[in-house]
Amino acid sequence: MASNNSSVEFDPGFVDNRLRVAWYAFLGLLLLGGAAAMWLRISQGMRSTNLTSTTPWGAWVAFYIYFVGLSAGAFLVSTLANVFGVEGMHRIDRDALFAAIISMVVAMLFVWTDLGRMDRMYHPFIWRQVTSALSWEVHAYVAYIGVLVTELYFAMRYDLARVAESETGIRARLSGLLTLGRRATTEASRAVDQTWLKRTGILGIPLAIFLVHGGTGVLFAVSKARPYWNSGLFPIIFVVSAVLSGTALVMLLYVLRTRLFDDEPVDRNLLDRLAVLLAVFIVTDVALTSIEALVAISSMHPHELETWSIIMFGEMSWSFWWFMVGFGWLFPLVVLSKREWRRTPWLMAVTGLSVVIGIIAVRFNIVIPPQIQPVMEGLPHGSYFPSVVEWMTSIGMIAVGLLLYTIGAELLPLTPLDRGDH
Repeated sequence: MASNNSSVEFDPGFVDNRLRVAWYAFLGLLLLGGAAAMWLRISQGMRSTNLTSTTPWGAWVAFYIYFVGLSAGAFLVSTLANVFGVEGMHRIDRDALFAAIISMVVAMLFVWTDLGRMDRMYHPFIWRQVTSALSWEVHAYVAYIGVLVTELYFAMRYDLARVAESETGIRARLSGLLTLGRRATTEASRAVDQTWLKRTGILGIPLAIFLVHGGTGVLFAVSKARPYWNSGLFPIIFVVSAVLSGTALVMLLYVLRTRLFDDEPVDRNLLDRLAVLLAVFIVTDVALTSIEALVAISSMHPHELETWSIIMFGEMSWSFWWFMVGFGWLFPLVVLSKREWRRTPWLMAVTGLSVVIGIIAVRFNIVIPPQIQPVMEGLPHGSYFPSVVEWMTSIGMIAVGLLLYTIGAELLPLTPLDRGDH
């Protein structure tokens, strides 16, 4: 436990070493399977997938927009503490920022894997196209990651300096390196960190909303050939579902880290606050999706009607009803409706996981069904379900994110060492 001076006791990581071994062994198996599938992707190209000229976007694109949204949502949750100063939220702001960074890393892995020529990933930075929304997005992602890293630095710098001064071994050396030479542990240095933390957070809010995830929605909304995507409400829905999934992820991580790493009781008031936010975002997401569906169906446009028919009653209906509606909306709303349940840690962890899974279905329902419907009458209908290679590479890339997060959680002070607000 931290004292009032720079001396600290810092021992993060799994409380149970057997759990640590089992977790890393599990991740190792996922990574081996993902590596084998990635080799097939690289050696065989797109032949290893079920992507076609009719449905050129599949699971990798769905997971890409999912993790971008997860990142933007987690970041916006962190601003409740760093920018708006909501009481009690500082216990989760570092976790939220670190999860946002890892989510962007995983999202970029999915983009890279989806490229037909993976070796040309650097081309957008050399040959810029000012009229291309995708070109702008690539640069926005880089700026956004820079903001996230900067904000996490200012959030942790004070505790990193304390760890570097008080501890020994790899954690102390790493902490000293990450301070970038700023080893002061005075209140004045801490105040400087907080000032720049807030400034960086303010800068990141419009970047995350309008350029990162709102901009990702624009990539779909400007596609005139797909009326389902070509909607002004689409970028807004992207942002709302991003905040929804980000809040669910942060709540899940908070419960797991507190129980498995910190070995401390969960702050039930904080848990209740996160749960109420989650319920508000679910209701908002349901409302906007319903409005979007109502407008589309009322238009009586054949493409819109058939797309929604595929989503609700066709080959993607299992994703819509079981995962999007069931896991993403109905089950969480039932659990979140009772205050006693909202203050039950294990139940909120399950609820957060349910929403995180449900939003994956939302992304699949955005990407796949509009491509099944042909853009012109007379063209063949598409048909798509991810191949084994697509599933295994996806699992492998998600495992990379889990591994990076776990290593960071074992080495970094993602929970404030004084266990309170900064």
